[in-house]
Order: sequence, then structure tokens, then C-alpha cells
Amino acid sequence: MTAFIEAASPHLMNTYGRVPIALARGQGCRIWDVNGKEYLDGLGGIAVNTLGHNHPRLVPALQQQLTQLIHGSNYYHAPLQEALAAKLVQLSGMSNVYFCNSGLEANEAAIKIARKYGVDRGHAKPEIVVCEKAFHGRSIATMSATGNPRISSGFGPLLEGFVRVPPNDIQALDRVGADRPDVVAVFFETIQGEGGIHPMRIEYLQQVRRLCDERGWLMMIDEVQCGMGRTGQWFAHQWAGIRPDVMPLAKGLGSGVPIGAVVAGPRAAHVLQPGQHGSTFGGNLLAMRAGLETIRIMEEDGLLQHVATVGGQLKAALERELGPLPGVKEIRGQGLMLGIELGRPCTALVGRAAEAGLLLSVTADSVIRLVPPLILSSAEADEIVAKLVPLVKTLLAESE
Repeated sequence: MTAFIEAASPHLMNTYGRVPIALARGQGCRIWDVNGKEYLDGLGGIAVNTLGHNHPRLVPALQQQLTQLIHGSNYYHAPLQEALAAKLVQLSGMSNVYFCNSGLEANEAAIKIARKYGVDRGHAKPEIVVCEKAFHGRSIATMSATGNPRISSGFGPLLEGFVRVPPNDIQALDRVGADRPDVVAVFFETIQGEGGIHPMRIEYLQQVRRLCDERGWLMMIDEVQCGMGRTGQWFAHQWAGIRPDVMPLAKGLGSGVPIGAVVAGPRAAHVLQPGQHGSTFGGNLLAMRAGLETIRIMEEDGLLQHVATVGGQLKAALERELGPLPGVKEIRGQGLMLGIELGRPCTALVGRAAEAGLLLSVTADSVIRLVPPLILSSAEADEIVAKLVPLVKTLLAESE
């Protein structure tokens, strides 16, 4: 009999509050830990593992790429970069792409684009409007744009140049524009992820687009978590029939291989010139192949419609089973990006769900977040509900 393996990481910096399990392998929407316990993956690596685990068409493509070229250098042209950029331009209706390695880096690049755009237009101190409850990353710049004081507390003075407004409030945004002549861009998530799965309303997105056009601002939409098919469209803002000027992407674009991208429209496409931004690993050829194969498989398998169907089924079942409970405030989101807000903190559910064989996360202290692989089946959606509902009921029955 194999001895039990303890989950521990004594040589890693203590930057994460980890659940005491250690993952070993995965298949589809299932993961097994080092001791052989099976879990249904309702987290997808935090909206990363688009095609699940060990996908039978993705893995051979990546293995082939490993035998050809893993990394070159941005001193040279790379056909795989151009191929993936062309595909993202086609899917978005935008103009060109910059590649990096993560959502944080993509958002950092977007901030630099906005600042350079403003300076080029004569603003010595350009300002960017951001939203309350937003999350854009943990670098100094993206942390300054993020609307969670707990993330920025303890790191000294933040980067200036960000103006915060409530989400879904076009009057507040309009007032900021009238009062602050150095505003050059608006930066927000179509669906706030870490902030608690808060979607921007379709009419609000359309109003922001019009306001940006009227005032010459860049409309910058962070699709790092909600993009790449997660809502049933390639990019969540497409439900509103609009196009941003700048769109950071990451997470699901590479199905687990680290990748980030900034897609730019005509207004922002040529702001950055050689020497003004760059990345050693950005456009890494293994990551480019992962992005191309992810999109190809999504198209071949009709995953956008699949996400809309299974996501609708999952949301309806959660509303039916949990919606009437007094301690459940709201169930929101779209496709396979869903949040269940409770009337009390529920971080304990992360560990309890793992014990029950379900991986999920809690964000904003009281919102259960479900962002499973986009290949989640109808039966697996039912299984998530069957595992989660008793856990929520038990938690709500406990005293505060």
C-alpha cells in the first residue's frame, strides 16, 4: 500500500492560502491528487484550462512544437505569432496584437498604451478611469488600477493617474470626464472576476462606447478572465455589439500554457513603437501554438454554443436549488463564469468542496465562483450542483 503523501511546500514563499491537497494529473474535467483522490474541476485553473486536462488534440500539437522550436526571440519574425495575431484580429474585428505572458502583463501594457496615447495628445499627466471592485493585477501599476484596498495595502504609495467610479454608472463616468480634462481612457472588466462576478450591463457598455467616441478616449476592456469563449461569445463585450480600442487577454487563450495578449483597434494600434515596450518571453512559440490550437479546437467543436447551453443549464439549476434560500443574495454571470453571492463569508467552502470532490473558489469573501473548463458536459454540470448545494445549505444553517 502506497504511503499517504502530505501536501506541503516549505521552500515556497507563503504568498497563497493553499487548500491542503497536491494535484498530480487530470483528464477532461477531472483532476486527481497525489494520493489518488478524484475531483470535479469547477475552477479550471481559475478560468485557464479552456479545453480541460490532457486534451487528445491539444497535447500532441504541443508535443510536436516542443520538437521544433520552443523559444526564439522577438529580434526575428515568428510565423506562429503572426498566425495567432491574425486569428485574434479576425475574431475581434480589431487591428493588431501585442503578446506577453499573463493577464497582469497585458493590463500593464494597456496602461502604458493609454498613458502614451495621452502624452501624444498633449496631456502631461494623463488619467485613466477605473471601476470600484475592479481587479487588474498585482504589479504596482495594475494594483493601483485595482479597486480592492486589501490588495494594495502595505505597499506604499500607489501609482497616480487613476480615477475611480462605480461600475454601471454612466452619469458618474460622464461627470468625471467633465471635471477632469486629463482623462484619456476608461479601463474595466466586462464581468468583474475577483470583484465578485459583477457583469457590466449591455446598455452601459454601449453608453461607454459612445462616450469614449465623443471625447476621444480609449475604451479599454479587460477580458482576461471573461474572454476566450467563457460567456458563449469569443469576448464578453460582444454581447453588446461593440468593439473596444484596447483588449487585454490571457488565461483561457492558451489552455494552461502561460500567455497574454493585448488586442488593439485603430485608435490604439500604433501608439507603441519599437523600443517603447517589449517582453523576452512574450510570443513564446509554445504559447503561440497553444493559442492557435485552443482556438482551432474551440471552433471545430462548437464550444461557444456548448458554453451557452451548458452554462445556461448550470445557472438555471443553481437558481432553482439555491435561489429561494434566505441566505443566497444573488446568482449572476453568464456562460461558464458564474457567481453565487451569499449573505455571509463563505471562504470555508473552498476546503469543504475539495473534501467533497469539487474544486471551486470564493471571491470577494462571499461569492462562490465557478469557472470550469469549457468542455464541461451537461452531466458534469448536474454533478457540480449535486455536490455544491448540500455544502451551501450546511454553511447557511450554521451560526455566523
